[in-house]
Amino acid sequence: MNKNRIEAFSDGVIAIIITIMVLEIKLPHGGEFAALKPLLPVFLSYVLSFVYVGIYWNNHHHLLGGVTKINGRVLWPNLHLLFWLSLVPFATDWMGENRFSAATLAVYGFVLFMSSLTFRVLQTRLVEANEPDSPLAQAAARNWKARLSPLFYSLGIAASFWSAWVAGGIYVGVALLWLVPERRIDHTAANAKTQNL
Repeated sequence: MNKNRIEAFSDGVIAIIITIMVLEIKLPHGGEFAALKPLLPVFLSYVLSFVYVGIYWNNHHHLLGGVTKINGRVLWPNLHLLFWLSLVPFATDWMGENRFSAATLAVYGFVLFMSSLTFRVLQTRLVEANEPDSPLAQAAARNWKARLSPLFYSLGIAASFWSAWVAGGIYVGVALLWLVPERRIDHTAANAKTQNL
C-alpha cells in the first residue's frame, strides 16, 4: 500500500481540526483592549490545543517518514487517532468557555490521554508492517516520552477535580516535553544509511 494517501488524508483532517478551533474564537464585543479580557481563557485553550495538534502532526509526519510499507492494519489505528484528535476542538472550546472548570479539564485530559494511546497503537502497527530492524522499530523501542505521557494525562485528569492550576500545569508540561520533535527516527535512518555506505 502507498503511504502517501494516508499522509495526505491525515494532513487534511489535522488542517480542518486547526481551522475549526480558530473559528470557535468569537469576536469581542467592543473595540477596546478591555473587551479581549473575557476571551483570555478561550485564547489560552486555543494556544495549548494548537500546540498539541501541531505536536501530533509533527510526530505523525516523522512516524510515517520512518516506514516504507503500510497495510490494512495501519489504516484503522490511524483513523482512531484522527477520531480523538477531531474531539480536541470540542474539548478546547468547552474548557475555554467554562473557564477551566473541573469537568472540562478532565474531558480535555481524557481526549489527550486517548490520543496518546491511539498514537502508540498506530506506531506499533507501523512497526509490525515493516522490518523488525527498521528505523521506526529501533526508535520506538527507546521512546520514553510516549510511555510517560498517558501517566501524566491520568494525573492531570485526577488533579482537575481539586486544582485547575495543577491539571493545567500538567497538560502544559507534557506539551513542553513534546515540543521538541522526536528525531530518533531521522537519526536512526541516517545512521543506517551511513553504515550501509
